Amino acid sequence: MSLLHLCFYSAFTLSGLGLAFHRTHFISALLCLESMMLSLYVALSIWPIQTQTPSFTLIPVLMLAFSACEAGTGLAMLVSSTRTHGSDHLHNLNLLQC
Repeated sequence: MSLLHLCFYSAFTLSGLGLAFHRTHFISALLCLESMMLSLYVALSIWPIQTQTPSFTLIPVLMLAFSACEAGTGLAMLVSSTRTHGSDHLHNLNLLQC
């Protein structure tokens, strides 16, 4: 395994562990999701260079567009939950309290 692969795997794993263990604030969960998407984007961008394929540039661009949509939706949910519940703590958000 090369050093580049180790960096991508460790970045994705650390952000997944951060999402799993530090779930007190909604903004920290969004940041962990964004770091997971960023590590996937960098890995997909470097992959055609390492395999020397002619052109696979559409997949990272589409993933980056979906990541931007996910970030916008997450921030909108953060603002609405902060306005309705008064804080961004995840334990305040219960699906059974509709």
